[in-house]
Amino acid sequence: MTFPISLRRLCMSAVGFAITVTSPLNAQTYTGADEAQGGQETGRATASGDRTSIDPYIEANSIASWQISPGSDVVTYTQLAAGVDAAIVGRNNGGSVSGRYERNLAHQSGQPDSDTITGIARGYASIVPRVLTVEAGALASSTRVDAQGRSVINPIVDDNLSTQTYSIYAGPNLQTRAGDVEVSANYRIGYTRVEGPDFVTATGNSADLFDESVTHSANVRAGIRPGEPLPVGVGVGAGYYQEDVSNLDQRVRDAYVRGDVTVPITPTLALVAGAGIEDVEVSSRDALRDVSGTPVVGNDGRFITDEASPRIIAYEASGLIWDVGVVWSPSSRTQLEAHFGHRYDSETFYGSFSWQPSSRSNLSFAVYDGIQGFGGRLNNSLAALPTDFTAIRDPITGEINGCVNSLDGNGCLDGLLGSVRSSVFRGRGIVASYSRQVGRISASFGAGYDRRKFIGAPGTVLALADGVVDESYYLTAGVSGPVGQRASFSVNTYASWFDSGTAGAGDVRAIGSSASYTEQVFRNLSARAAVAVSMLDSDLAPDNFTTASALLGLRYDF
Repeated sequence: MTFPISLRRLCMSAVGFAITVTSPLNAQTYTGADEAQGGQETGRATASGDRTSIDPYIEANSIASWQISPGSDVVTYTQLAAGVDAAIVGRNNGGSVSGRYERNLAHQSGQPDSDTITGIARGYASIVPRVLTVEAGALASSTRVDAQGRSVINPIVDDNLSTQTYSIYAGPNLQTRAGDVEVSANYRIGYTRVEGPDFVTATGNSADLFDESVTHSANVRAGIRPGEPLPVGVGVGAGYYQEDVSNLDQRVRDAYVRGDVTVPITPTLALVAGAGIEDVEVSSRDALRDVSGTPVVGNDGRFITDEASPRIIAYEASGLIWDVGVVWSPSSRTQLEAHFGHRYDSETFYGSFSWQPSSRSNLSFAVYDGIQGFGGRLNNSLAALPTDFTAIRDPITGEINGCVNSLDGNGCLDGLLGSVRSSVFRGRGIVASYSRQVGRISASFGAGYDRRKFIGAPGTVLALADGVVDESYYLTAGVSGPVGQRASFSVNTYASWFDSGTAGAGDVRAIGSSASYTEQVFRNLSARAAVAVSMLDSDLAPDNFTTASALLGLRYDF
């Protein structure tokens, strides 16, 4: 969404923001008709005309991984991979996708082979230009997880420690007018699943590994611009959000109705305020218990739900909600939204900042606050990605590092790293990204903080998770570009810290860096070389886990 300097159009944009973003549901789900339409406008503004690029490829690589600590061991394996990188930027549609499948064949007996699917996609298509659009996104990622549900970027290939996460969402967005009244509506359905090692958490901790969830969100609003006919903009909106988590039949329901007003102060500044009523409820069932009262665990390592047990309320809040804020846009390339209010029976803060000083650089921040499960959080952060991006991958494992390189909007997935507990939580945090292109060199930086306070129903196995706070911090950085006419390079670094709120669980720190070089040897055939170092340090382990890896291979682009 952009905010031109004229007062009339500023007020129109500010009204759309006040109704859509400051509404309780959209503060939680990061979606809305205005956001989808705004994403399309930005994609066209930053692209040099319509373009389509599709690059399918295959790879054959030889990899050696040296375990430096603890102990010393070298493992070699052959990696076969196939993937595609594609981007479409058009007048009425756009999107980006990066998908990859790997088969890793260990050379040593006793070492497991593995299969990995990773990818990220985000796009939209106009059914009726500027009126009806459909957007969708998908993610496949592999992370390393421990018994407390803590996940970090997977530094090595190991099926015994890895979780495979899949997330997808889709839905329509409608934006139209009825005289002076602007009307918008949207609906989104999402699905997330985590496949991982068969274990439950340490004794005394009831937060087992997340399984799967389905989310639904719907919003509708109507509003008028300032000056048509009132000197201020006014509107009314309503929305509904529901997430059903398979673990212990957890459910989040959030419904609201509210009104908003936009007061222009200057041609570049507007005050916004809103108030309404909201009803939020989190509930679940208990686990099946044996004759001694011990919760029963299934073959997949997760608690078995007692379908005959009553649904127990874990959290509920009903009543007045309100917020006030500012919308500031001194130019079409700079916009700031900041909001403070009352929600969930407590204070709430959320907003965003975007600065694009030129078509070759972009800085973005987003602050969020909402109640959801792991699946809802990941769906929301996926939907907040731009549609024009380049995926950043580890050159050896092929894994996505949590951020993408884009000159259009925020490029980091705040839900990818951190806790994979099954419990519903209130999540607050900030995510930031910066991208810059200097000549033919591209650089990107991402950082974030995520705080999750878990919610568990009393009398159930999730009660021990109630009130537990997990915090995670992460950084990513990368630079890439050509070397002469036939070669290219990339350097990437990541770091993450996970502070567990569970007593005695300890903290986990991960850091890694990689570099790669690719040179074309004949037409579409190129040779690749890469090196990487990674370290995983846990308070519960006597030694850190450090590995160094190297790759030599060939890639053919069709």
